[in-house]
Amino acid sequence: MEFTVVQGDIAAQQADALVNAAGTSLRMGSGVAGALRRGAKGPINEDAISKGPVDLGAVAVTDAYELDAEYVIHAAAMPHYGDGRATSESIRDATRNALKKADELDCESLVIPILGTGAAGFDLETGAQLVCDEVWTYEPTTLTDVRVIAYSESEYQTVANIADQLRSS
Repeated sequence: MEFTVVQGDIAAQQADALVNAAGTSLRMGSGVAGALRRGAKGPINEDAISKGPVDLGAVAVTDAYELDAEYVIHAAAMPHYGDGRATSESIRDATRNALKKADELDCESLVIPILGTGAAGFDLETGAQLVCDEVWTYEPTTLTDVRVIAYSESEYQTVANIADQLRSS
């Protein structure tokens, strides 16, 4: 499986599946969710909410509407209750479950952000380590192209450095 780090807007990516950094209610607010909601130009938010709430670390799937993908996999790394903060365990579980769901859907390509590091308040570097480690150690059945995406140049540099460290260890 090819594992690369890219920079840009996830809503502009082309893949079989795009991963939404979701909360357990699956309500699509700001950040990654907002970008995907705007890019989908359809009732993706209502579709996602109808599939929730889900457990922390779980995933749900919707159509991608006008995005250049077949599916959006909503990965709940953030609780929409309590303090609303992601944990190492929730980030690992949500990443692993998103990868598994993509395989179950016979996807060959997937784009995933660093889950839990936006509104959920988790440290970017630690979150990137968790997500990249899960991608790096995942043994796919259909996935051949997994891209971890960062929005800004500085986030991209952080994620790319972590991915390079994993490759060389």
